[in-house]
Amino acid sequence: MPLTLTLTEGVLPKGQEKVAIARLTESFLEHHGMSGNRVMTPNITAHVNLIPKGLTFSGGKEVEGAWIETKTPSFALADNTIQASFFGTATQIIHDLSGGKLPKERIWTNGVHAVDGTWNINGVTLTNVAIGEAVSRG
Repeated sequence: MPLTLTLTEGVLPKGQEKVAIARLTESFLEHHGMSGNRVMTPNITAHVNLIPKGLTFSGGKEVEGAWIETKTPSFALADNTIQASFFGTATQIIHDLSGGKLPKERIWTNGVHAVDGTWNINGVTLTNVAIGEAVSRG
């Protein structure tokens, strides 16, 4: 379940990207009641994109910002309460790590749901039902 954190260079102090990913990952797991799950935890993957200043935009104008995107099976982040809570927490994490300098209005989030059966976990392609069964054992 990839998490993508895209940042304009400098919006977080250097080195805080790793802290951000760790906190976002734990928050995602917590919001789904899966903290410490042996199957799901290692399958929450992430990467950070650092974009040079001058190459990030809002409304067609240069802006410094942060973007958080999740790609999940359709059963994850399916409930609006979980969506609002997770993405609200994610926004707060980035705001806090910026030392309060990056306004929340410049932290954008979105979630993408993948087509059932397109997940590859531990080298095996799984459907949503198979993922659910594996997670329940973890």
